[in-house]
Amino acid sequence: MRRPVAWIVAVVLFAEALGVAALNWFLGIVVDRQEMSLAGLDPDTMSVSSKIGGIVFGLYFALCGLVALLVALRDRRPAGVGRILLISAAVVHGLLGAFTWGLVGWSAFLFMLVVLGLIVLLLMTYDGQEEAPAGPAEGGRGGDGKGDPGKGGDGSPVSPPPAPTAP
Repeated sequence: MRRPVAWIVAVVLFAEALGVAALNWFLGIVVDRQEMSLAGLDPDTMSVSSKIGGIVFGLYFALCGLVALLVALRDRRPAGVGRILLISAAVVHGLLGAFTWGLVGWSAFLFMLVVLGLIVLLLMTYDGQEEAPAGPAEGGRGGDGKGDPGKGGDGSPVSPPPAPTAP
């Protein structure tokens, strides 16, 4: 069964990628046109660094959105670098949420926590899921073939016996 969480996370991360890139680009243009300076820094350097930062952060969120999209398409949990990217995106949203509470306000904080919750939900929803077996291994029926699903073909239990404990 497909879960809509991965699709929602992918759409939100792609939208956030565009929003972050556009906002930083806009701030770079504002700094450039007003020739603002912060503690004697060159306005051109500030403008270019804002634009580069927006592009880098936008690409980062777009890559995380791509991982979420692949999770949605494959209906399997993320593995390897993709899982690390989603975990890092969750950490980034937690940190950004903490900063936005004081700098921007509760609405931005709420948005960051919603995205954080969606990413964590994506990671936890697919966490323990493994590939389901294609079907019974022998004869199309489970068990010993005589109607007893708890026994193997030689009369032994299907599951291994419990491990011995030390005295």
